[in-house]
Amino acid sequence: MPEHDAQAWNEKDIADLTAKIGALKASMSTVIVGQDQVIESLVICLLAGGHALVEGVPGLGKTLLVKSLAQATDLQFRRVQFTPDLMPSDIVGTEILEENQTTRQRLFRFQPGPVFTQVLLADEINRAPPKTQSALLEAMQERAVTFGGVTHGLPKPFFVLATQNPIEQAGTYPLPEAQLDRFLLRIDVGYPTEDEEMMMVSRTTHAGLADAPQVMDVDSLLRLQKLVRDIEIGEHLLRYATRLVRATRPQESHVAAVIKHVGWGAGPRAGQALVLAAKARALMHNRLAVTRDDIGAMLLPVLAHRVLRNFEAEADGVAIADILLALRAEIRADKD
Repeated sequence: MPEHDAQAWNEKDIADLTAKIGALKASMSTVIVGQDQVIESLVICLLAGGHALVEGVPGLGKTLLVKSLAQATDLQFRRVQFTPDLMPSDIVGTEILEENQTTRQRLFRFQPGPVFTQVLLADEINRAPPKTQSALLEAMQERAVTFGGVTHGLPKPFFVLATQNPIEQAGTYPLPEAQLDRFLLRIDVGYPTEDEEMMMVSRTTHAGLADAPQVMDVDSLLRLQKLVRDIEIGEHLLRYATRLVRATRPQESHVAAVIKHVGWGAGPRAGQALVLAAKARALMHNRLAVTRDDIGAMLLPVLAHRVLRNFEAEADGVAIADILLALRAEIRADKD
């Protein structure tokens, strides 16, 4: 770590904070059966201060996943079910007319919407029309909402977890690329194994599920988010991350899979997200410096929603994961 960072953090502070990361994962695992990789990705996103887009068919516990995260960290949690008739004011809030009982003077007062929370679950976000989806843009990027010319700050930390059903497209509105780019990670939730599914059925058909034990307070989480920013990354790994992102652009890439199957590559924000997620992963694994493996592990969740396949890839049935794995295999770090 740079000298000023070493002075800001002593070994005991770092050890205490990193221990809470392990406790957070363990707490969520008492409620969520299996899905270890999903839990890890979600915690990485939280530590990095980003937002997550979760894809998976109904019934895989996506709502329970984010609820357990809020319980384990003692964060305020709200859930919004996105529907075609949902309006922007249903998300950010609106002004209501109030009358002073003494003076009889009428004044407008801003009534905050559900976005004024610390953990917001935007369930089936692609069911709402673009006008409502865009209501989240300022909140996700600026951590603030502007209404009637007045800017209202959101609580800290502010974490949006949005879910999408990848198979049901009737009555849905695809998210615009500008909003997709605001999500740090895209996390895919797959089917559980047979043993995990049997355990899920057993747990959920008894009296009820217990809450995830609280193991982290808000102050510790904010300190962890600051510590993530102070994690060291070498210049050769910064260049490696930049090369990976630039290689997703077919106009300047030499990766055959990209040239053949990608329509649009990732923008510069993808490089920022890749480095930040790699730093959070390094801290989660009790390291104070990023390694090549950290960058490689975060490549798919960071770029999966930022790289657009072309028609040829869709016709050939080539998944975005196949393209990114081919890219990772071909692009090497300077010190390999």
